[in-house]
Amino acid sequence: MHLIGLDVGTTGCKALVIDPEKGRAVGRGFREYGIDADGSGKAEQDAGEVWALSKTVMREAIAEAGVREIAAVAASVQGDAIIAVDGAGVALAPAILGMDYRCRSEIPAVADRFDGYALFERTGMRPHPINFFLKMLWLRRAMPEVFTRAARLVTYSDYVMGRMGCPGVMDDCMASRTMCYNLARSDWDGEILAAFDFPPALLSSVISSGAAAGAMSVELAAGLGLANRPLVVAGGHDQPVAAIGAGAVASDIAVVSTGTAEVLSRVLDAPQISPGMYNSYYPCYRSAMGEGYFTFSLNHAGGLALRWFRDNWGGEEARQAAATGRDAYAVIDDGMPPGPTDIFVMPHFNGSGTPDCDLSSRAAFVGLTLSTDRPTVALALLEGLTFELRRNLDRMRELGMATSRLRNVGGGSRSARWLQLKADILGVPVDSMRDADAACIGAATLAGMGAGIFASAAEGADRLCRTERTCEPDVEMAKRYAERYAAYKTLHGTLAPFHAARAVGKA
Repeated sequence: MHLIGLDVGTTGCKALVIDPEKGRAVGRGFREYGIDADGSGKAEQDAGEVWALSKTVMREAIAEAGVREIAAVAASVQGDAIIAVDGAGVALAPAILGMDYRCRSEIPAVADRFDGYALFERTGMRPHPINFFLKMLWLRRAMPEVFTRAARLVTYSDYVMGRMGCPGVMDDCMASRTMCYNLARSDWDGEILAAFDFPPALLSSVISSGAAAGAMSVELAAGLGLANRPLVVAGGHDQPVAAIGAGAVASDIAVVSTGTAEVLSRVLDAPQISPGMYNSYYPCYRSAMGEGYFTFSLNHAGGLALRWFRDNWGGEEARQAAATGRDAYAVIDDGMPPGPTDIFVMPHFNGSGTPDCDLSSRAAFVGLTLSTDRPTVALALLEGLTFELRRNLDRMRELGMATSRLRNVGGGSRSARWLQLKADILGVPVDSMRDADAACIGAATLAGMGAGIFASAAEGADRLCRTERTCEPDVEMAKRYAERYAAYKTLHGTLAPFHAARAVGKA
């Protein structure tokens, strides 16, 4: 029987119907949705619209596959959003996304009660505006009318499972990202919740990723065109789930996920709790495999930065794409000059990511002249994004996390030019996958575990994951980019005082 892998991302949702016997997708659906953001740090989203479109993509994938029965469904979801829901699981207000930084105001209140490193030792998460728990504090203070009406505060993991017919349940992968889950006890940290007067009933019960939560509701199954009620299986945070979907189930293979954000991630054989991890803002939380741990680096503006370029600078490429029936990103790719460029782009559109997490930093274009053209800026943007990856790859190596090769997944992995650029700048082989939608593949793998089709995540990955191409580093280009990278590393430190001063002026 077939499986559904659903990926509920930050700017779009996808669904694949997977035939586990053939080891491939036989139906798919995709929809985009928006983010309501402004200069205050706000980043919200209509959770009801996200769910409606999630149903649409599942229905489309099922129709394309031509099947009437599904064994199980699991979801990969964007991280760290908080959604206040009523007793029926309906959102009472927009989802507050992980990239919403308004809750930075709550960090002093946490620091008054808990030392930052002590929290990291307990939860694997350090106080940072991305965290679900800080958003809980902010929601209670800034939106008391919503907070008092909420039956539960949920992530997209338990929100989606609830709408599928299994309310009040979330996976341990996502739970362990909240900063109120105790890694050693494998449960909510009652001391942290009590210190801030949060009743545990506000949070869902926790089960393992890959465990069945129950059956899909009769109404949803019928609405999707199904003759049966599939099992709803606990999924997980999109990065660990995508790692499964890329076959990166061993600790020497890292995954680069190039979606809205760009993330370098890896499984861990044991918890990595150290000052180096803490100071680099690397989390340590449960993997989605039902065992082991996980960490990642983060640049919020990965593919989102390229989308910004397309929408604001790429009018000509968009017109060419429309006239020829091609994808606008492919047209942008084809127009780029040979590298390296003579300019630098520091892609801190929403502050810097790891290992600095400088919230006041902003994007910078350095070295432009009157002869600089649009295609050169596009290539420099990709170079800057990849230099950010290199900073994190180097830092992880310093912390003892060796990497022999990378698997690139997500929409950005479809760019052959970008793949080769990553190999040249990062200095390791980079594989692309037969199906770039690794989060959906990983979610389907977890669905198969819950249905008893796969005995483990590793078995599922072995049956469903296939590489498509490998880009080896070009020796000469790698040498030239190493020189450029050495210069790039000085940019943030040079510009940080300027951005910090401006941030103070706006405070």
